[in-house]
Amino acid sequence: MQRAIVIGAGFGGIALAIRLQSAGIATTIVEGRDKPGGRAYVYEDDGFVFDAGPTVITDPTCLEELFTLAGRTLDDYVTLLPVSPFYQLRWDDGTVFDYVNDQAELDRQIDAINPRDVDGYARFLAYSKALLEEGYVKLGTAPFLSVGSMLRVAPQLVRLQSYRTLYAKVASFIEDEHLRQAFSFHTLLVGGNPFATSAIYGLIHALERRWGVWFAQGGTGALVAGMVRLFEELGGQVRLASPVAAIETDGDRATGVRLATGERLAADIVASNADVMHTYASLLGGTARGEAQARRLAKKRYSNSLFVVYFGLDRDVPGDLEHHTVLFGPRYRELIGEIFAGPELPEDFSLYLHAPSKTDPSMAPEGRSAYYVLAPVPHLGAASIDWDAAGPAYRDLILAELERRAIPRLRETLVTCRTFTPADFSRELNAHLGSAFSLEPILTQSAFFRCHNRDDTIANLYFVGAGTHPGAGVPGVVGSAKATAQLIVGERVAPSPTDR
Repeated sequence: MQRAIVIGAGFGGIALAIRLQSAGIATTIVEGRDKPGGRAYVYEDDGFVFDAGPTVITDPTCLEELFTLAGRTLDDYVTLLPVSPFYQLRWDDGTVFDYVNDQAELDRQIDAINPRDVDGYARFLAYSKALLEEGYVKLGTAPFLSVGSMLRVAPQLVRLQSYRTLYAKVASFIEDEHLRQAFSFHTLLVGGNPFATSAIYGLIHALERRWGVWFAQGGTGALVAGMVRLFEELGGQVRLASPVAAIETDGDRATGVRLATGERLAADIVASNADVMHTYASLLGGTARGEAQARRLAKKRYSNSLFVVYFGLDRDVPGDLEHHTVLFGPRYRELIGEIFAGPELPEDFSLYLHAPSKTDPSMAPEGRSAYYVLAPVPHLGAASIDWDAAGPAYRDLILAELERRAIPRLRETLVTCRTFTPADFSRELNAHLGSAFSLEPILTQSAFFRCHNRDDTIANLYFVGAGTHPGAGVPGVVGSAKATAQLIVGERVAPSPTDR
């Protein structure tokens, strides 16, 4: 039986491991941290449960497919709860927009803001659906390993004007600035600047309208636990607290990994769910391929980072607060420009607030409520900030803003609080420059131009996760697992000499 090692237990790594184990390849996940999940780590403080990363689950079909492969059903492992509205959007001028999956209600709200945009939204939605079919359904799990594979789809991408930025394309349909922001901010959820990211990412809107927005009962960590349980039931092995020090190679083949303890694990197939720069610069450090790719990746553009505050209150969720709330600041274009370019931390911010207790009270002790709020901030290469020193004051500014705009009496009812900064993304997740989403999803860093699902030189080294095709977000990294598994299962590398 062939042996595979997957480095990293993020969503992409676990999804790939399930596919390989289902295909009869003996697979081991090696994870450096003490829990699986990667960016979907879980913190537990004083009875509060905090999902560290992804909180929005879209396209549950990509998850259901993993369980179907093993003859199981997702519902036997985790319960997904619908969230409505998908998001409540609030602006500093008092405008509120409930982004729901109800066409009549959306039209009513759009009409109240700008009647001419009702028709414009209908045209945008049709465009978004076309993007979904071409960019996600057809291409989302198709690996791009050659220029030819890119050229074959270029006509469709040109026809859909993917060379334009998402904001520009939204603005071609919609007049009102509030609504332009409402239908372009989604790229920020996958590390993209809507003023620079390809319009192809407009497909996220249709994806949400088609499959909805969901929350895993017990938190996103419960979904991770369900996937790990499935993998282990299939015979797979998960090794936690086992950081990988190096990918070992012999010529143009990977032979396995060496752990930080010195232990060596041999494998016929090695797949990295670790940060792509960390994989090449550190895990393949000292090899010609690793050094060459690290130099190439160093020239790429990386996504913004995030400053995240996890906190719990000694009371229930306020009645007017929804599960997902986006609080736009007084600036949009200018703020986003500073988030991606630096060179300093902007004085104002836009915030995404997650209140899981609204949907699932089990996320907090009885009568209490759990939250996380994130502010997009520059990565460490764009703004040289000592986050250990600056973090506490920035946290306090964010909590004060939340109290002013969303949660009255927040600070007087606060009972637990922790933060995660760009420095933590770098230290805890080996994220290059503390980037929260790996490579920035601009057109020239997408599909063929992104890190390939299989290395071009080391024939049995594969990639999965946000840094490879198709990109960040739960559907993206789970889709990358499918694309990568198709390469592995279709190619079935030769067994190692010890197995002959």
